[in-house]
Amino acid sequence: MTRSRLATILLAAIAALPVAHPKVARAQDVDLTGAGATFPALIYDKWFRDYAQKTGVHINYQAIGSGGGVRQLSEETVDFGASDGPMTDDEMAKAKGGRVLHVPTVIGAVAIAYNLPELKEPLKLDGATLAGIYLGHITKWNDGHIASLNPGVTLPNKNILVAHRSDGSGTTYIFTDYLSSLNKEWAVGPGRGKDISWPLGLGGKGNEGVAGQIRQLPGAIGYIELAYAKQNKLPYAAMKNASGNFVLPSIESATAAAASKTAKLSPKTDYRLSIVNAPGADSYPITSFTWILVYQNQTDAEKSRKLVDFLKWALTDGQQSAGTLDYAPLPGDMAAQVIKRLNDIKVVAASR
Repeated sequence: MTRSRLATILLAAIAALPVAHPKVARAQDVDLTGAGATFPALIYDKWFRDYAQKTGVHINYQAIGSGGGVRQLSEETVDFGASDGPMTDDEMAKAKGGRVLHVPTVIGAVAIAYNLPELKEPLKLDGATLAGIYLGHITKWNDGHIASLNPGVTLPNKNILVAHRSDGSGTTYIFTDYLSSLNKEWAVGPGRGKDISWPLGLGGKGNEGVAGQIRQLPGAIGYIELAYAKQNKLPYAAMKNASGNFVLPSIESATAAAASKTAKLSPKTDYRLSIVNAPGADSYPITSFTWILVYQNQTDAEKSRKLVDFLKWALTDGQQSAGTLDYAPLPGDMAAQVIKRLNDIKVVAASR
């Protein structure tokens, strides 16, 4: 059996493994239901547990991917959705409950994790090289494009095994938004989106699934939220940013990326902001907000009150715990502005 055939079989087996979701409250105890992104699932799980202990309000959240969160919100089967990729105008127009508000909650970095035990220092990559890997143009770890970014480093003569998400994913949106902003071939080919047609590689479900692929397969590379890379003890690359500096993902470098885009936000913004490849010497280039999606017009007064109260708590007290799980809190002035926007949420009569 060839190495590539064996790798394909192993990737398929790992992708089929069940995905662990955050613990949820028993059905009879649930006050609010939500579904969506795995990218912020670690901090959301903590928030929901902390908030239940503080207020007695129980929130059931299913980390099924951003695409699933958008879909379930649009069908009105949950009280809120969650996504790392903002809804498109077309998606918002099709949402059955009317206008959707994007509520940014934290800032996260997408780490480019890999399995190369031969390397003792972080690998250096740039957007063009990463696009070349995912397009299938760069297939060996000792390729000249990678070597030129890592002078003095002995790179292994090993096949690159590409891992990506199999489900509709906001993490995929962030990753492909980044590649599209830097590489014309990617922009006009696979493009940006939560669910795209991948040129190569096999997918895993959720950030957990991709992390599992990378962990199990020497030579693998994939994109996962920083907290998942750290939890799985996976090394991750220093990425070349818009200023030409190689920067590792961190709370500080994600905060720096957001700072350049949030300093002069209009009070009328809808918060569907991209902060990939942001300017700044210390900015990490694959960074994004993640959003909770809610309907502006609510039909259940009690659920609406509980939802708004939770969101206000998340944007104040909840921000203090973001850093413990490697997410960056929102800039204070932005969080205050978002809280004011929550006043737009109103209770209306249900349509017949």
